[in-house]
Amino acid sequence: MVLLAAAVMTKNGRAIISRQFVEMTRSRIEGLLAAFPKLMNTGKQHTFVETESVRYVYQPLEKMYMLLITTKNSNILEDLETLRLFSRLIPEYCKVLDENDVQEHAFELIFAFDEVVALGYRESVNLAQIRTFTEMDSHEEKVFKAVRKTQEDEARAAMKRKAKELTQQRRDQTRSRGYGSSAGSYSSSKMDMGSTTIIAPEPTKPKTAPTRSTGRAMKLGGKSKDTDSFVDKLRSEGEIVTSGAKKKSAEAAKTSVPAALKESVHVSVEERLSVTADRDGGLEQMQLQGRCNVHVSDEKFSSIVVVLQKDEENGCQIQTNPSVDKKAFMDKGVLGFKNAKPIPTKQDVGLLRWRLQTTDEALMPLSINCWPNENGAGSCDVNIEYELQVDGLELADVRVSIPLPSGVGAPNVAEAAGEYKHDSRKNILEWILPVIDDSSKTGAMEFSIQGCSDDFFPINVSFHSTKTIYTDMKVTGVDRVEGGQVKYSMESTLLVDKYEII
Repeated sequence: MVLLAAAVMTKNGRAIISRQFVEMTRSRIEGLLAAFPKLMNTGKQHTFVETESVRYVYQPLEKMYMLLITTKNSNILEDLETLRLFSRLIPEYCKVLDENDVQEHAFELIFAFDEVVALGYRESVNLAQIRTFTEMDSHEEKVFKAVRKTQEDEARAAMKRKAKELTQQRRDQTRSRGYGSSAGSYSSSKMDMGSTTIIAPEPTKPKTAPTRSTGRAMKLGGKSKDTDSFVDKLRSEGEIVTSGAKKKSAEAAKTSVPAALKESVHVSVEERLSVTADRDGGLEQMQLQGRCNVHVSDEKFSSIVVVLQKDEENGCQIQTNPSVDKKAFMDKGVLGFKNAKPIPTKQDVGLLRWRLQTTDEALMPLSINCWPNENGAGSCDVNIEYELQVDGLELADVRVSIPLPSGVGAPNVAEAAGEYKHDSRKNILEWILPVIDDSSKTGAMEFSIQGCSDDFFPINVSFHSTKTIYTDMKVTGVDRVEGGQVKYSMESTLLVDKYEII
């Protein structure tokens, strides 16, 4: 199915919120929404109505309608299933099904809609997954916040102790000055009693011995006994706890690549991969979404075009930014705004995006083959191997997470390429491979543990790369609109959203 838009409307036909999933003008979507009430037949009950170009699929929600606008060639059964999921989202975020409550939770609903549909196509998600994705609840984040709060409380207590010490020190200095002044007045009066007036020298202020602090100096971010005991307790439960800076750097290493040196014109190409494969080697679904962005930091380089070398044979669905001159892109392979309009500066501007969906397992960048063999004694021997299937590709920080049966202890690893780590709290054996490239195309790990074949699935894989693999666009240069080349920097990234063997 191709879903054009989703909207929540009142019974009299006014749109409360609307979300478009494909490129269309504002007048176009407003016209489609305005036409819906006129097509409604109040005498009969239906779930959809069609025009010459689109199909309206709707469901009443008390005083409102949940409305989907799709193409006419979409599958009506899939449309109705998607409509039911959208209809369940409204009461999930709105306690009262009325116009005011929907408006108050408009942004949450739009974020939830985006989790259901991407580029017009339904994602394989359920209501619980959508709630998790939108809330982004993270146990590691809770641990980090708890540690940081403990450190902040420690810093406040240290500040109060230091303030008391400074106040006491000022009081001691004030008392010392007052005693010296009274002693000087007494000496002057005694000297004036003789015939000769002798002016007594001004008394020297006694040096006040520095007050030694009995408390510790203020130490922002320092660890306390409470922090240490809290962290030790977490570690005893099997949780891996790191400091804030280390945690952030570790997370960044898993999900991104090092930032490239940027010129005044910086072109970035990013692809995000989602793969679901079965344990027998077949590919159930692979979806790739890519973007080409340009960032101009200097206004004198805003009138430019990005030159591409295209290969039309890979089957990607391509969409250009509505502001891009599509004819110039199709004819010459250049990305630039219509009528030589300058590109906005100091922001990432999307010029092109593409999408690939396939079930051809030969297109998977990395195949994972897991063979559990039950030996008849309640134990299982597991052989797992990987194979890099794309020549010239380099995958970094590859992590293969294999679930293990609970309550049977650590696995006995006979051999393993790279490294491995057993997480007893999460019951996971993590196979860690820093780099997979042409020099290490294959590798294997073998271990044994109590359990059966189904205990070791689903297997999850994560990695990143500085090379994109499926886009048919290669950036060959950046030119000024009026002629002449421009120095630019280039960054390519391949990231994994989901890579699962079930």
